[in-house]
Amino acid sequence: MKAKDITQIALMTAVIVILGMFPGIPLGFIPVPIVLQNMGVMLAGALLGPKKGTISVALFLILVAIGMPFMSGGNGGIACFMSPSAGYVIAWLFTPLLIGWAESRFNADHKPVLEFAFIWLFGVLFIDGVGAVWLAFATHITIGQSLIANLAFIPGDSIKTVATLLVAQALLKNKTVAAQLQ
Repeated sequence: MKAKDITQIALMTAVIVILGMFPGIPLGFIPVPIVLQNMGVMLAGALLGPKKGTISVALFLILVAIGMPFMSGGNGGIACFMSPSAGYVIAWLFTPLLIGWAESRFNADHKPVLEFAFIWLFGVLFIDGVGAVWLAFATHITIGQSLIANLAFIPGDSIKTVATLLVAQALLKNKTVAAQLQ
């Protein structure tokens, strides 16, 4: 791995950490808040691709696991992987892999509708689906109830998908940045 790759991974990990500094918005009816960090996870896949994007999220999760307070609200430690929101966090690890793979497999570069579809499918539906399954298990509600509760995340996550797409496209249109990401 080159120094450039390590730098990109570290910078994306820092973006995810920074997005965690914004406090989560509690919904009240489920113990999982609305957070901005999943936007950083989506951006990791859209900008860095499957390998480097996944490594950046894995690095973030390792730092959280060893106790760094990088989750939204200043949380950290292994308890983050056992809480009602653990399913969402675990899904984050696979999200850049899936987004990056789909974009490269179907040549989504410069095809905003296709790129949006992949980011939304894996950055919203996949995360919310896995999160809903774990939420049902952790809170002893039915999967159906959990899936219905998760519908509250879809509008905000869809906005985060649009923002992710716009940021990724703006950075990739910049020839200097695009060259650095190659």
